[in-house]
Parts: sequence; C-alpha cells; structure tokens
Amino acid sequence: MQDNLAEIKERYELENILRKMSGDRCYRHKSPHLRQWLVKRGQSTITAEVGAPTARAACAVPNAASNRIVGRWLLGCSGLVVGAVVLGGVTRLTESGLSMVDWHLVREMRPPRTPEEWEAEFAKYQQFPEFKIMNHNMTLPEFKFIFYMEWGHRMWGRLVGLAYILPTVYFWKKGYFTRSLKGRVVGLCGFVFFQGLLGWYMVKSGLEEKPESHDVPRVSQYRLSAHLGSALLLYCASLWTGLQLVLPVNKLADTARLTQLRRFAKGTGGLVFLTALSGAFVAGLDAGLVYNSFPKMGERWIPDDLLAFSPTLRNLFENPTTVQFDHRILAVSSLTAITGLYVYSRRVALPRRARVAISLLTAMAYSQVALGIGTLLLYVPTPLAATHQSGSVVLLSLAIWVLAELRKVAK
Repeated sequence: MQDNLAEIKERYELENILRKMSGDRCYRHKSPHLRQWLVKRGQSTITAEVGAPTARAACAVPNAASNRIVGRWLLGCSGLVVGAVVLGGVTRLTESGLSMVDWHLVREMRPPRTPEEWEAEFAKYQQFPEFKIMNHNMTLPEFKFIFYMEWGHRMWGRLVGLAYILPTVYFWKKGYFTRSLKGRVVGLCGFVFFQGLLGWYMVKSGLEEKPESHDVPRVSQYRLSAHLGSALLLYCASLWTGLQLVLPVNKLADTARLTQLRRFAKGTGGLVFLTALSGAFVAGLDAGLVYNSFPKMGERWIPDDLLAFSPTLRNLFENPTTVQFDHRILAVSSLTAITGLYVYSRRVALPRRARVAISLLTAMAYSQVALGIGTLLLYVPTPLAATHQSGSVVLLSLAIWVLAELRKVAK
C-alpha cells in the first residue's frame, strides 16, 4: 500500500513538472540531477529539448525580448507623467486648480451634465475663498472652463495610475520581471498612488479659510513643490529604468576620462532637477511677476528686499524676490555646468549616440534659458510660461538620457 502511495506521489510530481515545461509559460530546469531522473522516467525527448541552447534562449523569462517590452512600457508611462506635469502647469497658470472642491476617486470621473448639476457645482465653489476674494464676478461659463481644466488634470492622473498598475499585474503574471525589477515597479505603482493623495493635499491648502488674510487665495508653495517634485521623481525613475532596459551597450576602448565624465553628468543632472524644483516655488508665489527685468533685478544686481523676511531662512521659500533670485542663480549655474559638460565631453572618445545626447542637452539648456528670460520680460504670458515649464521637463529628460548613455558605455 505504501509503495503504491509513493508511486502515485512520484507520478503526480512528474506530471506537475511536465505540465510546467509544456505550458504557455516556458519553464527551465537547471538541475542536472532532475534531468537525469526525467531521462530514467522515459522523458528523454523533453529533457533534450529543455537542455538545448535554443530552447534555453526561448524559455528564459525574463529575457532580452521581455526586457524591451517592459522598457518600452516604462518609457510610455514616463511620457504620460510628462503630460500630467505639463497639464498641471497649465492648470496652475490658468488658476483652475481650486475649481473642484471635492476629491472622490470614482464619483468625480463624470463631470456635471445637466444645468442643475452645473449650478450645484458652481454653488459649492462659491463657498470658498477663491470665489469670495478673487472671482466674485465669475459667470457660469467661466467656471466651466476652469472646472474642465482641473477635471482634465485629475482624469489624466487616473490614466497614469491605470497605465502603471494594469500592465504591472499582467507582466508580473507573465514572469517578465526580475527580482530587482519587481521592487522598482512596486515602488513606482505606490508612488503613483502617493502622488494622487499629495495632489489633493495640495489643493486643500488653497481651500482653507484665512480670515486674517485678504491676499489672493493660492495653494501652499511647499505642497506645490512637493507635488511637482514627486511627479518629477516618478518620471525620472520610470525614464531611467526604461532606458536601462532598451538601450544597447556600447563598446569603448578609451575610458581614461569616462569615470570623471559620468560624475560630472550626475552632478549636472542633479542641478537641473533642483532648478526645475525651484520653479515650483516661483509658480507657487507668483514670483515671476516681480522684477521683470534681466540680467539685473530692477536697478540692482542684488535687490534690497532679498532678505526682507525674518527669520532669514523664510526668505528662501516665502519671499517672492528671493525665490526668483534663487531660480535665476540655479538656472545660470545649470547652463554653466551643461556647457562645461559639453566641452569636457569633446575630450572623451564617446559613441555617437552619447555625443548626440550631450549636444541636444546643451542646445536645450540655452533654449530653456532664453524661454525663461522671455517669460520674465513679457510679464509671464500663459503660453510662453507653459512652454518654459514644459522645457524644464525636456531638459531633465535629456540629462537622464545622457546619464543612461554614459552608463551603457562598457569599459
């Protein structure tokens, strides 16, 4: 009886192994003892197929083909994040972000349709400071415009979430992720959810009643910077991971200065990121509306009210003059660093793709500075300001591309 049970158990285990080997998902056994045992059990044909080099290449999951698929998916997700950043910037510039005073994950996906629903939504908006202080003469058609701007931004955010989560579940089941990649992807999906909560936390700061203040209602510049910064981190992580999976390795014999160039590129990329983040404080405080001159601020290189707030540290984040001054310094520093990177790269034997990336980064840096100066001198027109904000993401993208290309150069 015990022999029969042992034989049944052994046959059951064998059938499970063969089912995995012959199923939709390829299964690869590395143990030579297991292959010998299968031969003894009369499965020599299947074992030979599993052991063949061609079968190994076909059954290895994840492999080069699956990496390309995952990489392209992450690049597509990073593109959607760019769309969210750009749309969020336009929403901010058109002062539409406080038009939706509630946050519901599912219920608010359908905008008002009937006149009664629009009137009810408008009535809710009228209870908050932005309408009372700034938009008390707003009409319903004007409200519909800012409502649709914010609604579109939130719906795009939901699209970003679905673009990350649904393919993650599919690719996970297909076995396309390595162990390290699983951790990254889970982190990205969690960050998308966190980004949505942070967005609502930011909006709430602009809906709060402040009886002692009659200033134009605006969201907290700290929360706005956190919201933008987390979006940029999500974008950078997705773009970097995607590029690492899709870019081929370049062979390079001369690597004497390559390590130094990589360090230079990392520092430059960090400076570009910091400059983009400082732009959120400029937007949050409307700091672009003060000192609309360049290169001087008014009649001075260093304005008198640079440190007007007390304690001094508050000026860095709450004084519009200081915030604009810091953004100028960071922008010029980024331009200088990128120019230096380009000059130094000419002394290194680099593959063509890496050299093209550095050249495009340099050209975009000068274009972005020109856009910033034009936005300032023309008193922040919405189309030009939106282009300048989008340009910061393009510049950051090129910086990440440069880093990815330099990492893909084999020593």
